[in-house]
Amino acid sequence: MARFEAQKEQFATEGYAVFERVLDGEALVMLREQCDRFVAREDARMDARGVDTIGITHRGKRYFANECQRAQPALRSMLFSETMADVCRATLGEDAYFFFDQFVVKGSEGGLPFSWHQDSGYVVGNGGPAGHKPYLTCWCTLDDATAQNGTVRVLPFSKVPATREGIVPHVRQAGTNDLVGWTGDEDALTVEVPAGSIVAFSSLLLHATGANQSERMRRVYLAQYTVEPMLDEGTGHLRRNAIPLVRRGEQVTFA
Repeated sequence: MARFEAQKEQFATEGYAVFERVLDGEALVMLREQCDRFVAREDARMDARGVDTIGITHRGKRYFANECQRAQPALRSMLFSETMADVCRATLGEDAYFFFDQFVVKGSEGGLPFSWHQDSGYVVGNGGPAGHKPYLTCWCTLDDATAQNGTVRVLPFSKVPATREGIVPHVRQAGTNDLVGWTGDEDALTVEVPAGSIVAFSSLLLHATGANQSERMRRVYLAQYTVEPMLDEGTGHLRRNAIPLVRRGEQVTFA
């Protein structure tokens, strides 16, 4: 944990932190292979429906493939690794539950941008509980993430203090189906990191990604963790997943 003290402090004050090159070569190879499979899965889903868009996925331009570890257990070797336990301890604290995973891919030469939003805004916008506690998103780069290929941009808590306190209103955008929670980006920071890095941020942090202007896809694996199981309001049913990774500071689930 000592090696992540700087990240712990930055996450607490600004809502995000960068862990450079913490995913090793073997993990990257596995994640890249799985990513390609899930892009093919999303194309097949669109083929079956005779469409080029499902939700916020747009064929060839932008892919969001959800709940991947349920279909491919090999992904759990990363999700429940010592590295992810360390990242969770440095950000969430003493308790962390695996919540959700997703491959996020930008197509080459103009892959669509993704509008300013809070991840918690998507939970509420998709029918989830408004009173959930802030959770952690780990934006894991499978390729070098640069301004050219649409890396993540963030608005730290110090730039938009209201986001530290809760969810700002989000509006669904026609055409892309994005939920938009912010329009100004003059104070945004562009986070460029090498492959194998993790940009960790609070679900309350406003963030966005630009278009991919490069000649290659830009691939990211998203892993999210909560501090407690997230339950839907009214029914009390579990939302997504709640597999403990860290309890009272100790790792309890292993790959």
